[in-house]
Amino acid sequence: MKILIIRFSSIGDIVLTTPVIRCIRKQMPSAKIHYLTKKQFASILETNPYLDKVHLLNEKFSDTMDELKQEKFDVILDLHKNLRTLRVKNSLGVSSHSFGKLNIEKWLITNFKINRLPDIHIVDRYLQTAATLKIENDGEGLDYFIPENAKVDFETLPGEISKGYVCVVIGAAHATKKLPPAKVVEVINRISKPVILIGGKADFDEGEEIRKNASGFVVNTCGQYNLHQSASIVQQSSVVLSNDTGFMHIAAALKKPVVAVWGNTIPEFGMYPYYGDHKIPTVNFEVKNLPCRPCSKIGYDHCPKKHFKCMLEQDTSGIALRIEQLTFNVQR
Repeated sequence: MKILIIRFSSIGDIVLTTPVIRCIRKQMPSAKIHYLTKKQFASILETNPYLDKVHLLNEKFSDTMDELKQEKFDVILDLHKNLRTLRVKNSLGVSSHSFGKLNIEKWLITNFKINRLPDIHIVDRYLQTAATLKIENDGEGLDYFIPENAKVDFETLPGEISKGYVCVVIGAAHATKKLPPAKVVEVINRISKPVILIGGKADFDEGEEIRKNASGFVVNTCGQYNLHQSASIVQQSSVVLSNDTGFMHIAAALKKPVVAVWGNTIPEFGMYPYYGDHKIPTVNFEVKNLPCRPCSKIGYDHCPKKHFKCMLEQDTSGIALRIEQLTFNVQR
């Protein structure tokens, strides 16, 4: 059987589909597994040993279709489910199964604060899509594969780091998902371990602001490393502090303890750190009982209410305490 999995974006969402890939490979070893995604996310999948081939969504849709039609797929697992994936499925004309996006339930809770969301992680909903192939969850959690040549050598980092550090993810796709720099500084000033900041080039200036204002030892690597190299920084850390962003899921895939900070989004959307059957400690911090929260299932460039209480009222002393506790447990 030849299977096409579709998920176009983004980093975290693609990492969250990896149990589907692995479970199909192990439970249907003779199957050919292909994956269709956007070019900018291909590196996440090209290192995955459970995949046979990665296809990229071309600017010209007809070119993508010509390539996919030559593969003669037997079934499509649509883990994105939008108009573009509908076009793919209609063009290929083979059996397909799509996961439920819960758009109505998310609309109800973001607009009216009526919670009809099921208590189920998105990974399990992805796996339900593969249930027609008799695929079951193996409990092994998420996957993320770092190429050997992308692993960051500790010798290239300051000596203080070699004794262990906390990785702090300061970036996010939307500003309302980001713990503000001043609040990050408050956390760092309360922990004993050195800190490495990770993020993209756009996060560098905020990283410098944090580094200069923090009293502890802080290394700003934002924009310095590519995705796999930053994942290597995560892998070698003691604990990860992260916003609701892709690196939160990469940290979970690498089986790292995560302290997750939630702003405009909520864990009830079903995208909190996922470890399967592995007993890895994770802690969610959120400002409860805000009548405006969640304000979006994705995020905004600024707080719609202009007060940003969901992040400005975060308990930074509590966050720091849990980081210290988790760091101590890791060292034991």
